[in-house]
Amino acid sequence: MTLHPSVAAVRVPVRAALSEVSPGDTVAVACSGGADSLALASAAVFEGHKLGLHVVGVTVDHGLQPGSAAQADRVVSQLAAMGVDETLTARVDVGTAAGLGPEAAAREARYAVLEQVAAHLSARAVLLGHTLDDQAETVLLGLTRGSGGRSLQGMRPAFDVFVRPLLGVRRVDTVTACQVEGLATWDDPHNHDPGFTRVRVRDHVLPVLEAELGPGIAEALARTADQLREDTVLLDELAAAAYDRAARDGGLDVAALAAEAPALRHRVVHRAALAAGVPPSELTRDHVLAVDALLTDWRGQKWIDLPGHRRALRRSGLLVLEAR
Repeated sequence: MTLHPSVAAVRVPVRAALSEVSPGDTVAVACSGGADSLALASAAVFEGHKLGLHVVGVTVDHGLQPGSAAQADRVVSQLAAMGVDETLTARVDVGTAAGLGPEAAAREARYAVLEQVAAHLSARAVLLGHTLDDQAETVLLGLTRGSGGRSLQGMRPAFDVFVRPLLGVRRVDTVTACQVEGLATWDDPHNHDPGFTRVRVRDHVLPVLEAELGPGIAEALARTADQLREDTVLLDELAAAAYDRAARDGGLDVAALAAEAPALRHRVVHRAALAAGVPPSELTRDHVLAVDALLTDWRGQKWIDLPGHRRALRRSGLLVLEAR
């Protein structure tokens, strides 16, 4: 029997991702019960068992909605029915971290517990079900924030122990794959709550762009992310080398830094600020440009105040970042 195209669309990238893992190793699949993660889990079981892998289904209960524990139990039953070798449920306390909205706080809590699960299982990889549609939404959100190439590069296909095999797969394929395989999916109410910016982008902004500019917007945004990711990797490597060239005596050589191209110099300043203890979430481009002016447009200014009770100043030919 011919494999349905949507099922194949999910299985092929999962097979490629799992081929990097050795037979006998453990891989974990994060599954919420939504179409993306259920399709991913099903593909991971099918392809992982062919490769001799131990596949563990992991469900994270954020406790943000009534009935979340019962939903986690349903997902565990689904995972067991599709043939995972082991199931695991983790309950997280999302909390209210300073400066984080509920979505970001839930994401941080989820990744933290998944890292603990990976360590507990000695898992070689934790598979996440983000799709091309998620990538397009992330890039568009980054564009509206004006936060530069690092934000526009979107989600990485892999980082640390995490792998996102479905970043090239459309959401319609994960939904269809679940329908073909008879998997009952859960539709998270938060996915339809217009109070979340990402939901408004998904339900209103992207459809308008598709209607007004033509089809293929999501694919174009995802391609942009891929291209910018390659550029960012190279620029970061060059900036790291420039940082090392300028570093001396507890600071950065002003003359050496001033001679660098702006794209590298700004990255060096950003890196130095973070190394000095400036909170990443509070460091803006305006801060970076103000510190850069100490290098290229110095008119005797004493120092630049930075978040985290830090400041940048020139001292004996060095750019120094220190506690206020």
